[in-house]
Amino acid sequence: MSANPVVTALRRVFEMCAEAAREPTWLTRRRAAAMTRFIELGVPGRGDEAWRFTDLRPLTAARAEPLTVADTGIDPDLLAAHRLPGAAHRIVVLNGRVRPELSAIGDLPDGVWLGSAADAITHRPDLAEAAFDNADTLGAQPFASLNAALFTDGFVLAIDPDVTLKFPVEILYLGDASGPCVYHVRNTILAGAGSQATVVETYAGTGASWTNAVTAIEVGESAKLSHVKIQAEDNAAIHFAMTRVRLAAASLYDGFVLITGARLSRQDIQVAMTGEAANLILNGAWLLRGDQEATLAPAVDHQSPGGQTSELLKGVLGDHAHGVFLGSVMVREGADGTNARQLNRNLLTSPTARVDTKPELTIYADEVKCGHGATVGDLDEAALFYLLSRGIDPVTARHMLIEAFAAEVFDTAALVPDVDAHARRYLQAWLDQEGAPA
Repeated sequence: MSANPVVTALRRVFEMCAEAAREPTWLTRRRAAAMTRFIELGVPGRGDEAWRFTDLRPLTAARAEPLTVADTGIDPDLLAAHRLPGAAHRIVVLNGRVRPELSAIGDLPDGVWLGSAADAITHRPDLAEAAFDNADTLGAQPFASLNAALFTDGFVLAIDPDVTLKFPVEILYLGDASGPCVYHVRNTILAGAGSQATVVETYAGTGASWTNAVTAIEVGESAKLSHVKIQAEDNAAIHFAMTRVRLAAASLYDGFVLITGARLSRQDIQVAMTGEAANLILNGAWLLRGDQEATLAPAVDHQSPGGQTSELLKGVLGDHAHGVFLGSVMVREGADGTNARQLNRNLLTSPTARVDTKPELTIYADEVKCGHGATVGDLDEAALFYLLSRGIDPVTARHMLIEAFAAEVFDTAALVPDVDAHARRYLQAWLDQEGAPA
């Protein structure tokens, strides 16, 4: 058993929660098994290949004491500042718990269930159980196991076959606490065959919180899911997230991720292409400055023939920021006809910023078209000189070049107008910060 103080503190939290919990037996057992697995794995370190580029000292230094979940009010301006423009089915998660009085789900089409994970445990256990994976108890993902043991709430979206949601589902996570808090949220999206939906998750708020999120997604045959995630938490925060996606035949998962917040963050996106001719599109960017550190780790597993993967992931880093890209594509035996493209491009705006990029491609099938690449560079001096020669001031010129570099992922993603405007305002806010880019 690990003697790590973080593990010890979290085990005490689990024991206290278990004593107070009144939950179904199936959930109690799953929580206990997941906690056992977390204790076995412990907090990863430099010796763990998947974490060797990540400095976890901000977590280990701040989390040696028992962690609690805050239950405070909310600043209305904070809520308004991060809402999606236009109509949406909105759920607000405040300090790790769904708040119905702040949410506005509205009228849903027949065949759609949308609500909190806590409510699903009571009223729709069949949906609640779909949030769990054997990896929670058998895998090597310690923070996902910890989430399974300690999650307080989250959301569940279940869509019947051939149902289309006209408006996006918006999940707005806000942290508003005076002291350090931890939020474990567990989410589920079940898109039935032939269904279509857009889900937008926005993480924001104030304070030195630690968010640990796990989302399980099933996209049925010929279904289409657009999933946008914006992580814009306080720069003192820590954010870990695991997204597990399973794609059936001829389905499409169109993902977009934007990272501008948190002192330390990591996004793991694991996609299993289980059905023939499944499609994955993944676009995203991290925009970092100061001492921020972010890891983006998509892992795509082509298990059936004819799958299509297209990934474009970019980073802009200033000051002493550190970005890590760990991208892997596996093409298994029998997954003939796979077409997979993965590209990671990074722009350093400071001599002290750095990037570790490690794209991997493993192929065991025939007749495939696969490629990957990674680049790291500085601002184009010729382009910068051209703008300056036209009378544009240096700060504006640099901002123009950085915005053009980052905007490619937005243009490629082709998000619907309201969602595109919502995402781009975080890009603009990052550019507008005092002294940016360094």
